[in-house]
Amino acid sequence: MEDNELKVLISFDLPSNYVDKIKKVSSSIEVVQSKDRKEALRYAEGSDVLFAGYFSQELFAAAKRLKWIQTWGAGVDRVLTPEVAASNVVITNASGVHPTPISEHVLGFMLCFSRKLHLFIRNQEKKRWETPESNAAYQIEELEGKTVGIVGFGRIGTEIARKAKCLGMRVIATKRDASQGASNTVDELLGPTDLAKLLATSDFVVLSLPLTKETQGMIGEPQFKSMKKTAYLINVSRGRIVQEHNLIKALKQKWIAGAGLDTFEEEPLPETSELWGLGNVIITPHVAGLTPYYMERLTDIFCQNLKRFIDKKPLINLVDKTLGY
Repeated sequence: MEDNELKVLISFDLPSNYVDKIKKVSSSIEVVQSKDRKEALRYAEGSDVLFAGYFSQELFAAAKRLKWIQTWGAGVDRVLTPEVAASNVVITNASGVHPTPISEHVLGFMLCFSRKLHLFIRNQEKKRWETPESNAAYQIEELEGKTVGIVGFGRIGTEIARKAKCLGMRVIATKRDASQGASNTVDELLGPTDLAKLLATSDFVVLSLPLTKETQGMIGEPQFKSMKKTAYLINVSRGRIVQEHNLIKALKQKWIAGAGLDTFEEEPLPETSELWGLGNVIITPHVAGLTPYYMERLTDIFCQNLKRFIDKKPLINLVDKTLGY
């Protein structure tokens, strides 16, 4: 590698056609891809840019020339260690990849609960015919006219709101700065201090916010007791935002009607978790953000940023290391 070349390390299994696309960004870059953690550590020493997948404190310590980390996900809690936060290394995330798949996943949860599809699917496996007339648990609802409360009104929250409005739902949301981001997709935009109002008035509470020191464990017993008994919690952000033991209590004691969960405090969800056996819960294994177009969208974001980095222009999706997103 020439002294003036920029070395880019890809620390995950990115398909070769996308690696080739990155290489074509500039003739002044060298792109290497690690096949395992040991190789990532070896390549890290001379790398200026890390396109992370795999990340560890050991890798960061070895990458003494590192100037920029591009994460492959929207959340950066795994990468934003105290050492990284204190350094001059900038972080950008994959914001923009996830709004479509995650918003569709949220709609899937809401439709399942309102139409009781999760119960009918379980009955199909048992060859059991139950109707609303024979069992009150199967009372079917409509989404139109219901209120969805979105906690965290970034790109994903905005797309959830847009799709919910198409179904005739009322949308309220909380955002750190409620003076920004209001649009025709939201009926009422609130600040973080108005979370209790959102919880009390929503039929579906959707968590769509990053995991930070402020948001860890923010949904606990008082919040569940603030929700309607007919309301559902949907978590497509991070499991540790919810106090899981209090969620289980809320579900078992009917403080809320149910929960659609894609993320958990511990993943994979242990077989011993009571959540598996609760009939008012839908569990998906952290797949809300998956899409067949993930790598394509992710590579496009990285290539755009790589060009900007080379040209010394401001990067997109720049993470505020103080705020944690």
